[in-house]
Parts: sequence; structure tokens; C-alpha cells
Amino acid sequence: MDSPERAVARHYGDSTLLARILAGLEAAGADPNRLQPDDLAPVDEFHIGGRKATERAVAKLSLSKDHHVLDIGCGIGGAARYMANLAGCRVTGIDLTPEFIAVAQGLTERTGLGDKVSFETASALDMPFEDATFDAAITLHVAMNIMDRNALYSEIGRVMKPGATLCIYDVMKKDAEELIFPVPWARTAETSYLTTPDEMRALLGGAGFQIHEIEDCTEFALDFFRQNLAAAAAGPPPLGIHLVLGASAPEMFKNMLRNVENGRIAPVQMIARRQAA
Repeated sequence: MDSPERAVARHYGDSTLLARILAGLEAAGADPNRLQPDDLAPVDEFHIGGRKATERAVAKLSLSKDHHVLDIGCGIGGAARYMANLAGCRVTGIDLTPEFIAVAQGLTERTGLGDKVSFETASALDMPFEDATFDAAITLHVAMNIMDRNALYSEIGRVMKPGATLCIYDVMKKDAEELIFPVPWARTAETSYLTTPDEMRALLGGAGFQIHEIEDCTEFALDFFRQNLAAAAAGPPPLGIHLVLGASAPEMFKNMLRNVENGRIAPVQMIARRQAA
């Protein structure tokens, strides 16, 4: 039987993804070899709310050019490129899925940000970094695939400097009802590991973090899914998240809308700071 991490990597892995994105860029009128980070916004913000959600989350980090930021579960690198381009800071992204890392590297080189952004295939439960390396960290829709949350937040805390800010934007449980599958992070319940905001408080406190903000983003999510499903009725655009999700994208979006509408889940943003040991 696959380990949970192998199952998650297989769920996301796709060796043809970069070619599809480059073709989509050309169809949208962009030059794939001379890209701006904003050219990629429709496809590489793989979380509820897309670029708007990234902007909201990153604003909480108060980044400056001397910061070194960790993007945990970076996907194909959209948030990492956004942060580096916005603040001039250095960003390191990690992800379990080798295909995502390959795409992230290829797109980053095409945007001219290769000197500021780097990527590694790595597990968030065992990161290849020294203690107290990072000035800030962000994780966008990642922990839903991670069973061992104690290990996750302890490991994040280990690699962050005391006083560093962590922004978490994840889908969380609101009741005990079973989800409607498939959803973007899992086709079945076997690789879906959701927690509640109250459970997150305990997990982060136990890992040495002090929580400063918690925001339930239900209305934000409902607007996002309704707008996207309405737009999709006219057919998929040349560049969009459907290139990452594949043919199941419309079903996954409809299921997400139903799960949020029924009060089963909500995206929640949490801001915490690493306390001194």
C-alpha cells in the first residue's frame, strides 16, 4: 500500500503539465519565453480565491527585501513568484510532487526570477533546512493532505526564526458530516485530513506558535466558486486552474461549492508567530 505522501504526490503528479501551461499561455496571447508573474496568475494560484487570496495572505507577512520566506507546499510556484516579485525577497518553495517542482522551476526561469526563488522536492514533515532559517513562512491549502499535524507544525516551527510570522490558509472542518468527493486535494476520503479551527489552535500552540488572527473566509469562498462556475459555463479559458486539475475540475468545483454551502468546510486564514524557545 502507498504511504500517504506517495498517494498525495500521485494525485497531483502530471508529466505533461508544463507543456499544457505553455500552450495555454500562447493561446492567451503571452510569450512563454518572456513572462511576467501576472501572466501566470490564472493557472498557478492553486487555492480558493486564487491571486486575490494570495494577496490577502501575503499582506499579513509584511515582507521586505532582506527576508527569506518559506513556501510550504508551493505547487507550481505562483505564490513564491508573487512574493519575490512584490517584495524583492528570497523565497524557497518545497513540495512533495516532483512534477510540480519541475514546472515551478521552468516557469520561474521564464519570469526572470530564478535568482530570487528556488524550489526543492521535499516533505513538510522532514525539511532539508537548518533550525531558525526563515524570516516568514506561508502555506496555502496544503495541510488538508497531511495526517500528522503535530509533526507538520513542529517541523515548521523548527525552521522558522523566533518572532517569524506564519500565514496558514487552509480548508478546515466546520462539522462532522462527510464531504462530497472528489475535491481538488483528494478524490476520496483516504487522503483528506481536515482539522477544525479549534484543533488548529491547540496544534499551533503545542508547536510553539502564538495565534494572532483567525478569519473564516466562507463568503469569500462562495463568491469565488459561484463566479468560476458561471464563467465556466461558456467553456474553459485557454489558461486556468483546469489545466492543473484536469477533466475533473468542474465536478470538483461543484462539490466544493456544495460542501461550503452546506457548512461542512470553510477556508480559514490564520496568522501566528513563532515564539522564542
